[in-house]
Amino acid sequence: METLPGIVIMGASGRMGRMLTHGVLQSDKARLIGCVEKPGHPWVGRDVGEAMGGPRVGLHVTDDAVSAIAQAQAVIDFTAPAVTVATAELAAQARAVHVIGTTGLGDEDLKRLKAAARHAVVVRAGNMSLGVNLLVQLTRKVAAALDEDFDIEVVEAHHRHKVDAPSGTALMLGQAAAEGRGVALSEVEDRGRDGITGERARGAIGFSSIRGGDIVGEHDVIFAGAGERILLRHVATDRAVFARGALKAALWGQGQRPGEYDMLDVLGL
Repeated sequence: METLPGIVIMGASGRMGRMLTHGVLQSDKARLIGCVEKPGHPWVGRDVGEAMGGPRVGLHVTDDAVSAIAQAQAVIDFTAPAVTVATAELAAQARAVHVIGTTGLGDEDLKRLKAAARHAVVVRAGNMSLGVNLLVQLTRKVAAALDEDFDIEVVEAHHRHKVDAPSGTALMLGQAAAEGRGVALSEVEDRGRDGITGERARGAIGFSSIRGGDIVGEHDVIFAGAGERILLRHVATDRAVFARGALKAALWGQGQRPGEYDMLDVLGL
């Protein structure tokens, strides 16, 4: 067991943190060596198994990210931008693979992740599932095949607690559509409509966001032309698909050269 990669989970109490913790505990390819939460969190000092409502597993949640990551071969991080950027610096110092599922990262955040990737493997994706990454590839190919007579709209739906919009996955899909058309997404994106907006701009890539209930994640890419529509869709019903993808990325990153990667690299797509 000691030869298996040791993995640290950031934000262990969150929805994805719990799923990731459970996934690593069940894996025969990795060891769970750390679960990190913010100082003052009620889970700190507790056995993570008991904190999740199950049996003891012999590992206590810590608020000492520095010590936890220093021992790790990989860190899986579905937290918040500020936490992720700080974690990237620690993972780079430890030469640990940093798997990032955090969304809502800004330009300055991405610059700091790029700096960290000079020293360690950084795998970042708005979505870790196989199905979504296949959808990204399909979106790029369909966009390349169709001209601007077809309007592109990315529609995403998530649970009521999600704090950012559009989702990271929606932005991945929009970026793929823009690449397929050979344009910069920043020049053609349309993220909101309200009031008298006028007609849709030719070539625009639109985004629509739905928030409600406990929706895990639904993404549609609509290519709407005169008299016909093409719909590409992915529906996630279980967060375990994201946890499995993140663990796959953490294992894939072992032995890779430092740099920035995504799930298409991990999946060989």
